Order: sequence, then C-alpha cells, then structure tokens
Amino acid sequence: MQGGAVVLKTWPINSTRPLNGSIAPEDHMFYKFVHLDKELYDDFYSLWIALVVVNAIIFLVGVVLNSLALYVFCFRTKTKTTSVIYTINLIITDLLVDFSLPTRIIMHYSAGDCIKCAFFHIFTYFVNMYGSILFLTCICIDRYLAIVQVEASRKWRNPNYAKGICVFIWVFATVVTFSILIMAINFAHCCIGKILALMVCEYFLPLIIITFFTTRIMCALSKPSLMHQSRERRMRAVQLLITVLIIFMICFTPFHVRQVAISINPDMPRKVSLVVYHVTITLSSLNSCMDPIVYCFVTNNFQSNMKNIFRKAEPEHASGDIISMNKSSKGSGTNTIIAFSNTIGNPLSLPSPNSTQI
Repeated sequence: MQGGAVVLKTWPINSTRPLNGSIAPEDHMFYKFVHLDKELYDDFYSLWIALVVVNAIIFLVGVVLNSLALYVFCFRTKTKTTSVIYTINLIITDLLVDFSLPTRIIMHYSAGDCIKCAFFHIFTYFVNMYGSILFLTCICIDRYLAIVQVEASRKWRNPNYAKGICVFIWVFATVVTFSILIMAINFAHCCIGKILALMVCEYFLPLIIITFFTTRIMCALSKPSLMHQSRERRMRAVQLLITVLIIFMICFTPFHVRQVAISINPDMPRKVSLVVYHVTITLSSLNSCMDPIVYCFVTNNFQSNMKNIFRKAEPEHASGDIISMNKSSKGSGTNTIIAFSNTIGNPLSLPSPNSTQI
C-alpha cells in the first residue's frame, strides 16, 4: 500500500506468479472472484445472455424510478425530515448500483483481465449494496422510534443527527468492504472466517434489527392503550417494515446464504456455485427496483408529487414525515410511470392517493 492507495499487480490468467508469499494467484479468492463472469460466459452462455437481459431491465427501470424519486425528495419535498434524509442516501446507493451494471458488462468484454479495474468495480458495487442495507435499516429504526418511542426519540430524530449517521454509514460500508477485498487479495480460503465476521456487521446484524423492530411494532398493535398514534399510523409503519423485510429476503438473503454455504462446504461443485453466485448477485441488484415501494411510505405525498411532475402548472405540495397528517393532491394520471407509481404505492392495502396520507 502506497500513499493510502492499494497497489494491485496484474498478471495474465495463466500466470503462476504468487500474489503474496508462495500462494499462486489462482488460489486467491479475489482472483477467482474476478473471473466468475468469464467462467459463466464459457460454461453457461445461455444463462449469461439471460442475466444480461435481466440486468439491462433492472438498469433501465431502476435509473428511471430512482431518478424521479431523487428529484421528488430533493426538490419537491420541502421538509427534510430524518426519514427523507435516509431515503435520499438510499436512492443514491441504488442509482450507483444501477450504473455499475452496464459497467460490469463492458469490463467483461474490454478489460476482463484487468485486476485494478475489477477491484474498483467490485469495491464500488459492494459499498453501495451494503450502503443500501444500512440505510434501509435506518429507515426502519426511524419508523419504530416515530411510532413507539415518540417522546424519548424527539432528540435523536433530528436532521443534523441523521446527516451524521449517513456520513458514518458511508465510511463504515467503505472501510468494511475495503477490508474484505484486501483480505481476499492477500489470502486464500484460510481467511474465510474473518470475511464472514465482517459480513455479519453489514448484513446479518441489520436483518436481526429489522426483524426485531417489525415484531415490536406488530406487538404494539395489540396494545393501543400504550401508544398515542392511531391504528392506521401503526399499520403504515408495519407495512413499511414488512416491505423492507421482504426486500431483504428476496434480494440480499440468497447471496449471503450462498457465501455462508461456500464457507461451510468449500468443496461444493464449481458449476453449482458459479450459477448460484450469478443468480443471487442479480437478485441483490433487483433491490434498486424494489426500493421505490419503500419511498411510498416515507412521505405522505410521494405519489401525488410523482403525478405532479407530469402536469402543467400544478402547485407544489409540501411533504411531511410519515407521522404528519396532510392530504394528498387529487386527480389521476394516464402516464405509464404514474400508473406504476400507483401500483407500488398501494401495497398491503395502502390508502389510495385521494385519501388522507400519514
């Protein structure tokens, strides 16, 4: 390491020169990780093409939805509450994940053997993936505090604190991901236990936290006397946490289960491991298309603001936190994107845009 930067040496695929000590490059986890795309292309060409198409769809849908959401939260949402701040950062991580998808395909065809290029791509992808996990966790904790611990959380549900937490998350995700990749570069399978320990911090711990708070709010539903919020408000909070939990189960859990399975059984057939890796990493990218469902629970006028983007001379509506009581603007749109917004905006019997939002 020189001047704080990692110096990566690039060797041909057939090279036997060791990366560290007497370990040949082909024995290092990072070396194998870099060439997974090439292996899928060579062994399962049809699956490779199918996943390219799926990733292209994820890229297009994710960029459109998250770009519109970023515009709504940054320019059409006047009150920057803690939930809005966490959501803006979540949108940024999703957009960066989306933009990494075409980069991966380009690298495969033009720079497949460039270790430095692979390191940068893999590093940025996983920083943003784990950033998404942590920001989703923050949104869930914020919802729990706003509904269950109203008085006790007033001090902590502060926009300045939220900004500091966001900075910490970016630094934490960067440092942990960097540490994982450096160990994968410098060591062989002997360090898999240390890598899994770091993964616990960025995936399994957030999953436990989200599950715990979801259960807590659902239990609170049966004890309305202990809470000041209406049942409708609590139901919306439950819907948000359950939505995040579903996103975790669909998008992030398969990849991390696969990583644990590999560590437990390193002799798993190569082709099985290869296919499972590519399918699960594609599912993790799908997160960027599913997060817009979460946005509908964060502010009470998200759907109406999405509609107003496509209307002429409509007055701007201020969006408040999920616990504020405002009414959404009326009307319906015919645009396809508006229709999609309505579809994702009303999961689990969510009130329609013309009803009072919470």
